[in-house]
Amino acid sequence: MRAHPAVNGRLTGMDGRDLVRSVRMIKTVGPAQGLRSVRAAWRARRADALALPRRGAERARVPGPATGAEPQPGGGVIHFARSSLRVRVAAGGAVFCGWDGAAPEPSYALAGPCPEVDARAVLEPDTEGGWRVVSERVLVVVSRHGAVEVRTPGGAVLRRELPPRWWEEADASGTDTAAGRSGGGGAARWVQRAEVAADARFFGLGGRAHGPRLRDGVYRLWNTDPGGAFAPGDDPLSLTMPVQLVVADAGTHLVFHDNSWDGRVTLREGVEGAGSGHDRPGACELRMDGGPLRYWVLVGTPARVLQGWTALTGAPALPPLWALGPQHARWGFAGQDEVREVAAGYAERGLPLSAVHLDIDHYDRHRVFTVDPERYPDLPGLARELRAQGVRLVSVVDPGVRAEPGDAVYEGGAAADAFVRDARGREVRGEVWPGESVYPDFTDARVRKWWGGLYAERLAQGFAGFWHDMNEPVSFAAFGERTLPRSARHALEGRGGDHREAHNVYGLAMARAGFDGLSELRPDERPFLFSRSGWAGLQRYGGSWSGAVATDWPGLRASLSLVLGLGLCGVPYSGPDIGGFSGQPSPELYLRWFQLGAFLPLFRTHSAWGAGRREPWEFGAEVLEHARTALCERARLLPYFGTLGQLARLTGAPYVRPLWWNAPRDRALRDCEDAFLLGDALLVAPALAAGVTRRPVRLPRGRWYDTATGRAYEGPGQVWVEAPLSRIPVLARAGAVVPVAGADGGTELEVWAPPTGRGGSGLVVPDAGDGWQRPDVERFVSRWEGDRVVVERRDGEAVGYPVRVRGLTGG
Repeated sequence: MRAHPAVNGRLTGMDGRDLVRSVRMIKTVGPAQGLRSVRAAWRARRADALALPRRGAERARVPGPATGAEPQPGGGVIHFARSSLRVRVAAGGAVFCGWDGAAPEPSYALAGPCPEVDARAVLEPDTEGGWRVVSERVLVVVSRHGAVEVRTPGGAVLRRELPPRWWEEADASGTDTAAGRSGGGGAARWVQRAEVAADARFFGLGGRAHGPRLRDGVYRLWNTDPGGAFAPGDDPLSLTMPVQLVVADAGTHLVFHDNSWDGRVTLREGVEGAGSGHDRPGACELRMDGGPLRYWVLVGTPARVLQGWTALTGAPALPPLWALGPQHARWGFAGQDEVREVAAGYAERGLPLSAVHLDIDHYDRHRVFTVDPERYPDLPGLARELRAQGVRLVSVVDPGVRAEPGDAVYEGGAAADAFVRDARGREVRGEVWPGESVYPDFTDARVRKWWGGLYAERLAQGFAGFWHDMNEPVSFAAFGERTLPRSARHALEGRGGDHREAHNVYGLAMARAGFDGLSELRPDERPFLFSRSGWAGLQRYGGSWSGAVATDWPGLRASLSLVLGLGLCGVPYSGPDIGGFSGQPSPELYLRWFQLGAFLPLFRTHSAWGAGRREPWEFGAEVLEHARTALCERARLLPYFGTLGQLARLTGAPYVRPLWWNAPRDRALRDCEDAFLLGDALLVAPALAAGVTRRPVRLPRGRWYDTATGRAYEGPGQVWVEAPLSRIPVLARAGAVVPVAGADGGTELEVWAPPTGRGGSGLVVPDAGDGWQRPDVERFVSRWEGDRVVVERRDGEAVGYPVRVRGLTGG
């Protein structure tokens, strides 16, 4: 995405790239809508030129020397000559730092009121003229010039934030204005640089096609529709977050800058032994276009950090159990008869199927909360028919509402004053699939309530789940940014502001509107909702998916990167468009994508209009047979996926975890990006390139069994395993106790033999399927007793499940 067209308040003209993009837009959406997208782009550019203040003369400001401090519960406020810093440690060990009076609230990220402070944390003078906040779990040292170090209780430095710098407008006399000093949504730009250990590796920043390890480079914090299928080099994408997880020998920490404005993160990995034998630390620079300079830091093991992050931003929404099964989508179903035929095709071939998703083509002229009466004359009847077969219907929901008198949603929203307006009080209009459209202001609680009630129409049509799309939000533009004007006005929970602050939280607030509305409409059912765009805290309302990933081998690799990265930012439920969105995959590429998807939380095929079908039988008999194996294995593992979903809600641990999750000091694992852990029990090593039939796998410490052959391997280290076209390598941890579906449909325990003289363990969290009942966590241990492996419940109760031991002849 190109930069914002207004530079220093002046409007730039259309350049050559804009012209090329205009032509492509017209070819993509048709001449009429393409021309309207040109008009929409000029309209947005003109609105910003008129409403956004021109950037005048600026002067830089730094905190200056420390002048004193005020102790407060959990920490205190340290005063500098030209700023102040609030430091407080929460009861769980999370550290909050806020400059210029910035407080933890208001915040779209936090799940509720600011967490209680650690009453034992104390502010005291430092021996070098600064100050320190001492607590049980973390030590914060603030220098006399404003550098902030976050250390382990033992004193190891995890992160060193250098003194920040602001750029503020100066009045005619040259003195600083008050801009940016309120700690709220000020317009002062700022930059903060930080140093981390030379061996540190960066992860996170939301959904990134790079990675999951983030290399040296610049990453933008601006949710962006890439405007077509994306590849690993494309950045940003639809779901960015100012959340970094940094892993080093000294420890793991997460830093979250609670600021929703546009920004850029520049990362540079360190070098050990650089120069004359000295390490060059890793570096991170964050530049924001405005908003408060405030951030949270959490330290500990990866599991403890994600648990703390969940406590701060909210427990992940638990999908209903059926949403962990295989799902099928396509943009371009001809109508309800074809949907019925696709579901029948799965059933006739003995292939499990949990849901079918309907894209915007099931709407009446692409208008949200409508149904095309010709192609879907009896949608409720279709839904009932499929439901009887165990298949649910899932509906896409877009935020853009056609601005047309007589449209029920538009009329209702206009009457409720629900739509985003410009600086002159007029409805902001953009161009999306329905045509000229308006956009609900989801940053207004009143509007969220109105929008949430609209899902009653979807429920009445028989839909069981919802898929939020185009919610960055998107307005087609032949040039400039494909979103609302930055000058568009938003409620921002009554504080007021513009799209510069509201843009990144728009999808998050829409997800909240949908989740709250569904919870009220169907209080006995867990809502199923996932969203293309969002922000920190999205997990409270649902999950996400990759968006329009390119149909090629790099797109397959990017799919795994996105799922891993989002999980480390607290969004555990996600998945890609299996087979890629944009083109026709080869049979091998489709199969390898399908096999990977079978071990990811959201298991969904999907494709664009004209990009080919995604039913497994469309790729030949051999692919169909191997896809059946993957589907059956997913069905067998459904109790395990259900347990992982419950554990994600309870602990914040993602279903899909990097190999270093339990061994963050293993540097070889930190650099491994082509395999992952599914929970603690399984290691999945997908085939990510053409022609792969054997591949290397980096193993964490311990014994691991190939689940297909039973062969045992010892870690840590690298081994070679077979990856025939019929399957991808999956290895089980020795001693693991895994809940799986038995032949009778009930749950049984699959136990992988522990090494001689050692034991293992596992958890089972039964799921009732769709309700809110709080389940019991059942803990099991495995051990050798003579020449046999036995399994026991830790609480002494009877095991209660059939047990099958594997790996006894695995070497």
